[in-house]
Amino acid sequence: MVMALVLVFVAVYAAIALEHSLKVNKSASALIGAGLLWSIYVLMAPVLGDLSAQLGESLVATAQVVFFLLGAMAIVELVDAHDGFAVITSRIRTKNLAALLWVAGFVTFFLSAILDNLTTTIVMVSLMRKLLAHREDRLLFAGMIVIAANAGGAWTPIGDVTTTMLWISGRITTVEIMRGLFLPSLINLLVPLAAISWTLRGRRVEAPKRLAGNSRVPGTSLFERNAMFCGGLGVLVSVPAFKSVTNLPPFMGVLFGLGLLWLAGDIMHRDKPEELREHLTLTRALSRIDISSLTFFIGILLAVAVLEHSGLLVALARWLDAVIGRQSVIVMVVGLCSAIIDNVPLVAASIGMYELADHPTDSFLWEFLAYCAGTGGSILIIGSAAGVAAMGLERIDFMWYLRRISGYALLGYFAGAVVYILSLRL
Repeated sequence: MVMALVLVFVAVYAAIALEHSLKVNKSASALIGAGLLWSIYVLMAPVLGDLSAQLGESLVATAQVVFFLLGAMAIVELVDAHDGFAVITSRIRTKNLAALLWVAGFVTFFLSAILDNLTTTIVMVSLMRKLLAHREDRLLFAGMIVIAANAGGAWTPIGDVTTTMLWISGRITTVEIMRGLFLPSLINLLVPLAAISWTLRGRRVEAPKRLAGNSRVPGTSLFERNAMFCGGLGVLVSVPAFKSVTNLPPFMGVLFGLGLLWLAGDIMHRDKPEELREHLTLTRALSRIDISSLTFFIGILLAVAVLEHSGLLVALARWLDAVIGRQSVIVMVVGLCSAIIDNVPLVAASIGMYELADHPTDSFLWEFLAYCAGTGGSILIIGSAAGVAAMGLERIDFMWYLRRISGYALLGYFAGAVVYILSLRL
């Protein structure tokens, strides 16, 4: 049974990593893998124990992550439907190319920490297309935005799906992860940002000759855009506080906030004609959610759960401890692997490999894993959701990114890791 589980899981991993070459959506691979792994486990395991309890436990853990992401993505789509992100983007006016890169990097870094790295990347790359005329400049900015988005998403529980998984599973807490990872994540941003901006020194911003017309969404006023932007961000930022006060899972807080935002939108637009109100509703926002990503998370989390229940992950953890020994090296290897293999299954596997009894909440292992898995994906363009989004928006070639951006991302990755390890000794 063990060999069958390993072979199927390796095949699923390979299909996910080679998604673009195979032209098979990684969600399909993950769902098929989950079905095959659970079937093998049920049919071949000599002693199953309480199967319904194991499946129920896995389902609850998976549902908490998916419901949280569903609510957060719906809130972001609702803000975007009102053109709420123009509150930030309309204030970027510098004419120096290097200065614009610094502005874009910092805006991306902090916006990603509040929203998530995928959404922030889409917003910022789309903005750069309106500000920069030369494609080579846009590609450099897109690469820097990917690094900044992943760095920003690593130090808050809602900025990256892997950090969210660690938070929901009780491995990290809000205050400690922000306190422990802010400086390493900032260094991860600053090192490549300084290096890339040096190559742009002295150059001026050249805007497209024909800028797009008014980007404002028809039927929304300045007050409505600002209100929806502040309301959406307010809900997302307050979720950790909701969890601390009520001890309810984070998905309850984000769904509660989503309901309040839905109510506010309906009241705000209740007197408008149907044709103006229709595209501003949460119903329309829900239709724009990336359901493919949600089904991928469902499939991969359920697939990893089989390895956990079968004892394979615990055995792997013991093997790594015996062969490598140092936890810092093990976690950094996991982070480097996330540049090749999606970081969601890597973190899910790590959660199953190590017990809370041995590695309590906010211990070195979980915080360093959040940093390495969150930022390691920047090293290759296919290593993170942010990278894949930028790749699609600007048609970035894999080899171009490898030549022009990967080295900077790798330097930032190791610099931030060193800063985190040194900070523990001070």
